[in-house]
Amino acid sequence: MTPPRSSVDRPEPASAGSGPFGVGGAGVGPVRTQHVVVATAADPLELDCGRRLGHVEVGYETYGRLDPDGGNAVYLCHALTGDAHAAGIDGVTGAVGWWDALIGPGRAIDTDRWFVVCGTLLGSCLGTTGPTTADPATGRPYGLDFPPLTIADQARVHRRLCRALGIDRLHAVIGPSVGGMHALQWFLDAPEEIGRTVLIASSGRLTVENRAFSAAGRQAILDDPGFDGGRYLERGGPGPVVGLAAARRFAHITYVSGGSLQRKLGDAPPSPWPPREAADWLAPGRAIERYLEHQGRSFLDRFDALSYLYLTRPMDDFDPFGEQAAAAARSAVQRNPAARHRVISFDSDWRFGADHSRALVDGLRAAGALDVSHQELAAPWGHDAFLLEVDGFPELIAESLR
Repeated sequence: MTPPRSSVDRPEPASAGSGPFGVGGAGVGPVRTQHVVVATAADPLELDCGRRLGHVEVGYETYGRLDPDGGNAVYLCHALTGDAHAAGIDGVTGAVGWWDALIGPGRAIDTDRWFVVCGTLLGSCLGTTGPTTADPATGRPYGLDFPPLTIADQARVHRRLCRALGIDRLHAVIGPSVGGMHALQWFLDAPEEIGRTVLIASSGRLTVENRAFSAAGRQAILDDPGFDGGRYLERGGPGPVVGLAAARRFAHITYVSGGSLQRKLGDAPPSPWPPREAADWLAPGRAIERYLEHQGRSFLDRFDALSYLYLTRPMDDFDPFGEQAAAAARSAVQRNPAARHRVISFDSDWRFGADHSRALVDGLRAAGALDVSHQELAAPWGHDAFLLEVDGFPELIAESLR
């Protein structure tokens, strides 16, 4: 088989430099997202809910070149509302990949050494089959007719993408946030396919508080009259824009730290204060209120409410080391006990902080994994630190791949 080429439009990098992470080497340059069908009527995707999908298309990008023996493949599992565009400059939109500063020749994830793959999640609205895509049986958007999903269902689609690219075994699977859940589930489902995992700011089981924030966001969407029973896309309505913006505001609060908000925005009311009229008094006046309003509005331009529902719910149910799953986890790890697992947390992350990382370590060790380590990094940014400049983070990623 001819090794897959990168989805980079041309081999020459568009620019060179250290990037915000302070890692040397050039970026991958212009890229394009590609698409491949990974499930058909003859080979449907079987889901945990008991239903099946007879057509699944995945948006993906690749960087670097696969070795003839296929041993240099690294898979990236993106975070909740991310997508396959992890690196380079999109040839259509000009958008820079969400981990561009870490991926490229000479960078932490060195594309002179590694063949890097990133695929968009099943259920997303950003290039992979989900509730916003057309049901082949009706020609209309699935809406709530799309089947319920689990983390394992989404990991199966990642695995199918790799098979479509001719990749049988991965050097590593790297996942930040919910991507870490997919990386872990993938290992537990098919440990022989993965040499190591890198689980970043992730969790093996949500806390009640985590679930509460997600539930509040989903309910805001469901309660919005614009949701229209999930049929707003086919009926041409504006959709639950008020509810989706509210959901994003709820979630964004958990992605940042109190300290970073204080440093960025302060907390002083406008002057003079209070105003004479109640409408002005209740309107977003403080900087934090205006910031959250901006986060909600800007989210509407790039994401859909149905996909938000379908991507947040699987996180609530993820419990790979729980009482009902523990025996299966032990059995899986026994098939590859020497796989390496690196768990990384950030000290200001209160969404998936160090307690979550320690629980991941404990779960893997209890299941029999032999090489498990945890590093916590100092970072002021909260959960979003994996997207921002953190001292030592690029070096830790590079070391995790060696």
